[in-house]
Amino acid sequence: MRFLFYDRILEMEKGRRVVGLKSFALSEEFLREHYDRTPLVPPVILIEAMAQLLGWSVIQAHDFQLSAILSLVEGVTFHRSRMRPGFQARITGEILSTSERDSLGRAWIDVGEERVATLDRIIYSHLRPVDRDALVRWFHYYCGWTPEGTGGDGGEP
Repeated sequence: MRFLFYDRILEMEKGRRVVGLKSFALSEEFLREHYDRTPLVPPVILIEAMAQLLGWSVIQAHDFQLSAILSLVEGVTFHRSRMRPGFQARITGEILSTSERDSLGRAWIDVGEERVATLDRIIYSHLRPVDRDALVRWFHYYCGWTPEGTGGDGGEP
């Protein structure tokens, strides 16, 4: 089973920025038998959501020629510690710098007008070689985009 912590990508500026959505429902598999009386979205899931979305942005920025491996997370703040299921999160990630070896970014999550989590620094190491065609297919599959909708290259939706 794969756990994807975003439902879709709304915007993507190649090499700069990504915005996506995740609706956290009470029926989420990771909540099953996790809490006895009051289900809560574990804060680490919010970190993972930001990391997954920004990771795809890094891969796309490098034309699917590498895989982004999460190496460091620093400066995480949860502005709201008790998140009950039933909310839609808007996840935004920015690539601050990128090179052949690694990428540095930051991300945050808003629910409505409220900032609920921030990630000041996230670093991805780059792994090569990769199967570019497989990465493009996975990107389209996981993001809900089809090659026909984006020219098959992972460009704009």
